[in-house]
Amino acid sequence: MAVIDITTADQASATEAAVALGGLWFSSGVSAPWHTPSGQAVVTARAYADLRRPLPTGLCP
Repeated sequence: MAVIDITTADQASATEAAVALGGLWFSSGVSAPWHTPSGQAVVTARAYADLRRPLPTGLCP
């Protein structure tokens, strides 16, 4: 199991990235995005992924 934090400039990009990761591994789905209190205009979303599922053919060297 891995915790993946995705930080992007906007909520749509964070959600899209988490959905793409869900296509590679079994995932909890994306959390509700939150704004990072760093003073920067960034959004972070979290997903939990089960990495025991093999990656689709062609994605690993």
